[in-house]
Amino acid sequence: MKIAVIIPALNEEQALPGTLASVIRLGFDELLVVDGGSSDKTRDIVMSLVFEVRGSTFQEPHEEPSPRISPPSTPNVEHRTTPITLLTSPAGRAKQMNAGASQSLADVLLFLHADTRLPDGARQAVEDALADPACVGGRFDLRFERDRGPAWLIARLISLRSRWSGIATGDQALFVRREVFVNLGGFADLPIMEDVDFTRRLKRTGRVVPLQARVTTSYRRWDRCGALRTIVLMWALRFLYWMGVDPNKLKNLYSVVR
Repeated sequence: MKIAVIIPALNEEQALPGTLASVIRLGFDELLVVDGGSSDKTRDIVMSLVFEVRGSTFQEPHEEPSPRISPPSTPNVEHRTTPITLLTSPAGRAKQMNAGASQSLADVLLFLHADTRLPDGARQAVEDALADPACVGGRFDLRFERDRGPAWLIARLISLRSRWSGIATGDQALFVRREVFVNLGGFADLPIMEDVDFTRRLKRTGRVVPLQARVTTSYRRWDRCGALRTIVLMWALRFLYWMGVDPNKLKNLYSVVR
């Protein structure tokens, strides 16, 4: 079973080095970073690894991979012997993750935010979950870098809510069988809520496993906006989304807490 880690990135020079280091040491088969047009050193950070590791690849900014989800063209990637690939895509997590998926040859796609680190044993946990043919994908439990006080409580509530509802957010490191991802058409081209939309569709196709292993993600959004304000805004966004409000209209409100 080959597993690819796909990281959408946009101006993530602060968080990305630690995330890349944590993924590389876990032994995944592919690591694809999809840049959305960063103006900081995000691309330089990835390129430094690409040039260090034999067989890694990158695409020039004008060679944007298609966001369509279809079997990849093998001549461009079959020579790779290491997991690091740098791609360029129009900005937007859904677009970037779809672009990464379209260039992967792996059996399983794991989508990881640039400010989120996988736990030790992450690969084995994914393989164990997918050993069940009925399992179509899954996600991890969550903890924040600041694992105390309100952050401790918020993270546990997020994990419990996800376990109860079967709906997960992108910072929980979603993983899915490639065939299922293709059949679902990938992530909907939404400015926000692409993760909620995808996991809602995913759970209709089969068993989605809520792994107890925890990813560690940044607390920066909560620090910047305040825990209570962020909770209220995020629940308001989700409520409006479930009520049918166009995600394009919710985008400006989301930018307040992003």
